[in-house]
Amino acid sequence: MYPRIRDLRQDRDLSQKQLAAMLGMSQTGYSKYETGENDIPTSILIRLAKLYGTSVDYLLGLTRNPRPYED
Repeated sequence: MYPRIRDLRQDRDLSQKQLAAMLGMSQTGYSKYETGENDIPTSILIRLAKLYGTSVDYLLGLTRNPRPYED
């Protein structure tokens, strides 16, 4: 369901376990986000967008433009 968060993680050579630790959660919990088993909370989406330097809309597949929005 969320292939972009998987692709961005892999592009940075991060394991699910490493990224989960950065987010303060378990690898299993994070894995469920990538598979779509669990919806990603807004707070986690924002953290991921900041981490990857992109927008939440890009993570959700609403735009193909990976550039973040300007403040």
